[in-house]
Amino acid sequence: MLPQNDIPQGNRVIISVLGKDRVGIIASVAGVLSAVNINILDISQTIIQEYFAMILMADISNSTINLEDLKEKLTELGTELGVRIDVQHTDAFNYMHRL
Repeated sequence: MLPQNDIPQGNRVIISVLGKDRVGIIASVAGVLSAVNINILDISQTIIQEYFAMILMADISNSTINLEDLKEKLTELGTELGVRIDVQHTDAFNYMHRL
């Protein structure tokens, strides 16, 4: 496995999760990623009063599904959990947030 800094940028996605806090959000998202062979590289989460916010970076190099199918799976999971889950390829994220 490559160290995080050695993973090509084209193989990373940013996943954000926002919504009312409840048990199992992190476990559910991690379960979906694990099931399709996506590795979590970095994760940060916080609770602001009763609201949950998480952002994670994941390596999709060995994923068994394409990015569009991943987005669909996580959107469905978000609906089940009552949170919003967004997935962006790091290339798109970097393009949108350039100076």
